Amino acid sequence: MKIGCPTEIKPQEFRVGISPDAAREAVQHGHQVLIQKGAGLGAGFTDADYLTSGAVVIDTAEEIFATADMIVKVKEPQAVERKMLREGQLLFTYLHLAPDPAQTTDLLESGCTAIAYETVTDAHGGLPLLAPMSEVAGRLAPQVGAWTLQKANGGRGILMGGVPGVAPAKVAVIGGGVVGTHAAKIAAGMGADVTILDRSLTRLKYLDDVFGRDFKNQYSTAGATADLVRDADMVIGAVLIPGAEAPKLVSRAMLSEMKPGAALVDVAIDQGGCFETSRATTHADPIYEVDGIMHYCVANMPGAVARTSTQALGNATLPFMLNLANKGWRQACEDDPHLLNGLNVHAGKLTYYAVGKALGLDVISPAIALKS
Repeated sequence: MKIGCPTEIKPQEFRVGISPDAAREAVQHGHQVLIQKGAGLGAGFTDADYLTSGAVVIDTAEEIFATADMIVKVKEPQAVERKMLREGQLLFTYLHLAPDPAQTTDLLESGCTAIAYETVTDAHGGLPLLAPMSEVAGRLAPQVGAWTLQKANGGRGILMGGVPGVAPAKVAVIGGGVVGTHAAKIAAGMGADVTILDRSLTRLKYLDDVFGRDFKNQYSTAGATADLVRDADMVIGAVLIPGAEAPKLVSRAMLSEMKPGAALVDVAIDQGGCFETSRATTHADPIYEVDGIMHYCVANMPGAVARTSTQALGNATLPFMLNLANKGWRQACEDDPHLLNGLNVHAGKLTYYAVGKALGLDVISPAIALKS
């Protein structure tokens, strides 16, 4: 199979879909890997690294899209890239379609087959291709939140860990999954007073058993959330409903009760955000203010640490990419129902229920798509 990897063109996105190590593996399995010139530079990989791995370096994205059987990316295809997708071509990347009707329409019209990293599952009910970036984003969230809290950036001027005689920052983390757990660990490690909210008692028991001395946990009700948000210096939104739009858990009305200059960090922004006042920002202009509250809503947070993120994502995606290339997408998905859960679009049909529900579109079963 010809596997193509174009340069990411989303603003300040420095990751790359295939590392030189992943390219070497694919070549050793008999596939041809086409890398756009300069695609890896943001993550610290040179064209020479790819040539050494056996990949072919191609000048333009147009050539890659025109030639490759499978396109492997990091972020969702941008409008100009979606125009280059063609019928029968396989797209393997993050999609986050639920809050993005324009992308969904374009993918359906292209006739391509699109498998989304964020909806591939595993035997334990996890999301193995979302997890590494969730880990990175979770660990980044307190770091960027601490920066947002600095007075020069419009924040309250609060130091996360305080100093002797001065209380630390109060941090509320909404969601106890992968993002929330990593965010709470780092915030607690910075010395903050951290409370994590979740609606799963099983998860809360786990967090208490493993991290009981590091941070507190509380069952998430509307009242508990409102109380913690009101008292917090920083709120980290870490909720996820796989493939679906994030629920709005902090309303604009609640901002008026928060401390002036408090920071909201919305890690759920890829799925539409979990704060009513969230809107996607970029690393070039990451924060904005609403009603005196500072919002950090960068839609590709892991792109800030592109080398770490590329390596972590590649470790997770490589086995799936090789299965798709070795077997073809139909056989790979037939052999692995967890990979089939990643199928979002095929031949002009939507195949993921949560996206259809969010956008009001008809959906067919992925099992039916396999046979079409």
